[in-house]
Amino acid sequence: MAKSSTKQSARRSLLALIVVILGLGALVGGLAKWGDGQAVPRLGLDLEGGTELVLKPQLNDGQTVNEGQVNRAVDIIRQRIDANGVSESEISTQGGQNIVVSIPGAPTPEQLDALSKPSQLRFRAVFVEAVDPNAAQAGSTVNPGGTPTPSGTSTGTPTGTGTATSPATGTPSATATPSGSSTAANGVVPQAFAAATTAPTPAATSTGSATATPAPTATTPAPAPTAPAPTAAETEAAIKTQASTGLVGLGWTKAKADAAAATVAKQYTALNCATPGAVDKIKDDPALPLATCGEDRVTKYVLGPSEIDGSEIADASSGYQVGPNGQPTSIVEVALSFKDAGKTKFAAVTKRLYAQQSQPPFDQFAIVLDKSVISAPRSQAVITDGRASITGSFTIDSAKQLAEQLKFGALPISFALQTQDNITPQLGEEQLRIGLLAGLIGLLLVVVYSLIQYRALGMVTVLSLVVASVITYLAVTVLGTTHGFRLTMAGVTGLIVAIGVTADSFIVYFERIRDEVRDGRPLVAAVETGWKRARRTIIAADAVNFIAAGVLYFLASSNVRGFAFTLGLTTLIDLIVVVLFTHPMVQLLARTEFFGNGHKWSGLDPQRLGAKESVRYRGRGQFGAPGAQRPPATVGSARVAEGKAQA
Repeated sequence: MAKSSTKQSARRSLLALIVVILGLGALVGGLAKWGDGQAVPRLGLDLEGGTELVLKPQLNDGQTVNEGQVNRAVDIIRQRIDANGVSESEISTQGGQNIVVSIPGAPTPEQLDALSKPSQLRFRAVFVEAVDPNAAQAGSTVNPGGTPTPSGTSTGTPTGTGTATSPATGTPSATATPSGSSTAANGVVPQAFAAATTAPTPAATSTGSATATPAPTATTPAPAPTAPAPTAAETEAAIKTQASTGLVGLGWTKAKADAAAATVAKQYTALNCATPGAVDKIKDDPALPLATCGEDRVTKYVLGPSEIDGSEIADASSGYQVGPNGQPTSIVEVALSFKDAGKTKFAAVTKRLYAQQSQPPFDQFAIVLDKSVISAPRSQAVITDGRASITGSFTIDSAKQLAEQLKFGALPISFALQTQDNITPQLGEEQLRIGLLAGLIGLLLVVVYSLIQYRALGMVTVLSLVVASVITYLAVTVLGTTHGFRLTMAGVTGLIVAIGVTADSFIVYFERIRDEVRDGRPLVAAVETGWKRARRTIIAADAVNFIAAGVLYFLASSNVRGFAFTLGLTTLIDLIVVVLFTHPMVQLLARTEFFGNGHKWSGLDPQRLGAKESVRYRGRGQFGAPGAQRPPATVGSARVAEGKAQA
C-alpha cells in the first residue's frame, strides 16, 4: 500500500512539473502571437545596443536649475524606467543640467513621454467652467450672470423647479441650470465625488387647483428670443467678476483678487483649447489662478491657486475598483492616499466646497495634471480619511502609467527631448557567444563529474539540469515581455553560477542516499530517509543564496542587480526542479531492478559503497545482507547454520 502511494505521489509531482513547463511555453507563445512578446529573451544594453536620449530642462525666463533638482530628476526617471522590472538602463548627467538616458532597444512614444513628463498633480478650486467656442460645440451658451455654462455636454447635477397650473389659469413652465464637470463623462472622477456625475431627474413641485372649465384650445408657446452672443469684452468682464469672487472666498483681499482676476481673465479669452499644444504654453504658477483646458481640449477653465499638490500623495496604485460586496468590478481606478498634511488640507477643502453646493461652480474641485484638467467634480461629501479613487475612461495600462507617475513623484522641472541617437552594443554578440561557451563548458564538466561519480544515477543530474534550463529560458522570456526584464552579461553570469547551485542540491541528495545505503538500509528506504535529511540542507542552502541575491538586488548598482536577479530566479527554479523532478525520479528508479538490486553501474552498489554486512529481516521469513546477490537464507536454514556454528 505504501509502495503504491509513493509511486502515485512521484507521478503527481512529475505531472505538476509538466503542467508548469507547458503553461510557461503556452504563455510565451501567446504573448508572441497576440501580444508584444517574442520567443527569445530580451537582451540588455551591453548585448543588443539601444537608444541614447538627451533630456534638456525647460526653464522659464530667469529660472535656473541646481544640482539637487537634477539629481532628484535622475532618481525619479530611474524609478520610472525600472518600474516594470530590471531594464538595465543607464542614466547620467551632462554638464550639470542635461540628463543622458541610455535605453535598450527602441523606446515607445509612451516611454519617451514618461521620461520627460513632469506629472505635477495639483488640486485647484473651479471658478469658471465653459465650452470653448473655438471647439465649435453646438448649444454652448453663456449665463447672464457671467458664468459660461455648456449645454449638452455637461453631466453635472441639474437643479430644477417647476410650477404647474390648471389649463385655465396658466401655462406649465420649468427651468433647469446644469452645472458640473464637462469632463466627467470621459475624464476621471474621484470616488468620493462619483455621485456628482449622475444627473438625477429634476423634481417638480405642483401648485394650483382644478376648475370645472372647458378645456382650452391648445396653443403653441412663442419661442424665447435668442440672446445676442456676448462680446469679448463682456466675456472678459464676466470672467474677471467670477474669478475675483472666488479669490475673495479663499481669503484674498478685494484689491489683490481684482488684480489677479483681471490677468487670468485676459489669459482665458486669449486661450484657444482647440489649438494643439495650447496648454504647453501656459505658465503654471501654483500661487496664482490659472486659465487652462480640460484633457478633452474642449472645455476651458479658470481655476484658483493650488491648494494641494502631488507631493502630498503618500501612495498611488491602479487596478479594478472593488464593489460594495467586496468583489472587483470592471471599473479601472487609480487609488490615492494622502500624507498627514495632505489629509488635513483635503478635508478642509472638501468641507469648504461642500458648503457651497448652492453656488456652482464654486463647489467644484479641479484635478489638474500637467496643467490639464482631468476632472472637475462637485464635492458631495467631506473627505476626512485622505483616501480618494480616480476613475473614468482608464485602461489598465493607462491607469498603471498614471499611478506610477504619481507614486514616484513629480519631476522638479520639466524636460524636453534634445537628441535621440542609436547606440551600438557595448559588448556585442561576440562577448555573448564567449559567455554562453563558458556556460556550456561548465555544464559539460558538471555532467562528466556526475557520470563518473554517480554512474547511471548521474543521468538524473543531467536530466534535472536540462529541465532547469528549459524552465529558466521560458521564465526569462516571459519576464522580458511582462516586466521588461533584459538579459545582460551580468545576468548571463548569474545563470552560469546557477549551474553550480543546482549541482550542489543533487550532490547533497545523492550523498545522503549513499550514506543510508552504507548504513545497510535497502535502497527504497534509503531514498526516503535520505530525502528527509537532504531536504532541510537544500532548503537552507537555497535560502542563503536567495537572501544574498536579494541584498545584492536592492543595494547594488544596475549591472549587479541583473546578476542578483538571475541568481535569485534560478535559486527558486532549483527548488522547483529538486522537489518536482529529481526526488520523484529517484523514487521511481529505486523500484527498478537495475537500481533496486544495486547494479555496479547504478552508482548505488552496496559493495562498492562499503555497505555494512548486517543481516536484516526481508519479510516472509527471509533474512539477508543488503544488496546480496545470493539467494536469501530461510529461517530454518539459518537456525541449522547457527547450531553447526555452536557445535
